[in-house]
Amino acid sequence: MPTESPGGVTQLLRAWSDGDDGALERLMPLVEAELRRLARGYMSRERRGHTLQPTALVHEAFLRLTDARRVRWQDRAHFLGISARLMRRVLVDHARARGYQKRGGDVERVPLNEGLVGSPEPALHLLALDRALEALAADDVRKSQVVELRFFGGLSVEETAEVLHVSPDTVKRDWRLAKLWLRREIEGDTR
Repeated sequence: MPTESPGGVTQLLRAWSDGDDGALERLMPLVEAELRRLARGYMSRERRGHTLQPTALVHEAFLRLTDARRVRWQDRAHFLGISARLMRRVLVDHARARGYQKRGGDVERVPLNEGLVGSPEPALHLLALDRALEALAADDVRKSQVVELRFFGGLSVEETAEVLHVSPDTVKRDWRLAKLWLRREIEGDTR
């Protein structure tokens, strides 16, 4: 597996942003394992028999990343944060395309708790959580980013703090408050 300093990844991201197409080709082997880890985290929360596999999710997110050339990449952590968001968008788009809302997806009660992260039965309805996260983002962008990175991206408190340029204590506080906010929002939606 290729290794390079985080600074090297940042340099490649910036070179790609500046128009160097070869930089993206050199970058992908350096971040592929992390993208696959993100994809496995997302897919572990999906229903059994999902038609997307982690590799397909990485490829679809990669295709969307090629449209993100205009992003002024800050560093590797920023790249992973954007990648996590793109993977979530891929899954939400996939769920919408399959017509889950037409089958009563709007009325499912969705508990949000720590137990879901390791749950073999994905009780979480992606579209309901997506709507709640959009509402949270309108209220507090950073808290929605913390949920996205921790829950969907599988990032640790420290990694999330690095991506968001805040302290680990801030991430812990935002994580706790965001879960409470989302639970109230989702449960209020289904009453």
